[in-house]
Amino acid sequence: QVQLVESGGGLVQAGGSLRLSCAASGLPVRSDAMGWFRQAPGKEREFVAYISWSGGRTYYADSVKGRFTASRDNAKNTVYLQMNSLKSEDTAVYYCAAQKPGGIYDYWGRGTQVTVSS
Repeated sequence: QVQLVESGGGLVQAGGSLRLSCAASGLPVRSDAMGWFRQAPGKEREFVAYISWSGGRTYYADSVKGRFTASRDNAKNTVYLQMNSLKSEDTAVYYCAAQKPGGIYDYWGRGTQVTVSS
């Protein structure tokens, strides 16, 4: 059974930092890239960050570029999202997802809430 479990969310003041984790288990044997997404109340889910299997390639939404950093530890089957200089508009539920070859994200976690107070 595939499980992606996010953790590390919480309440933080604007300008603060959080580090999200996503622990994966049960994934098929394949080299998954991973993505981070978020969904704010009343808004659609949006892309935040991408990290390749090796960690050598990362991409970010313009809104988080320079503030967020994705990383991974494949030995621990865990990916991370370091979030610095948080803003109130970063408030959302954050999800991690596994990307199968071809580009589709086919496994998703249940999300972790990040709330940034101004």
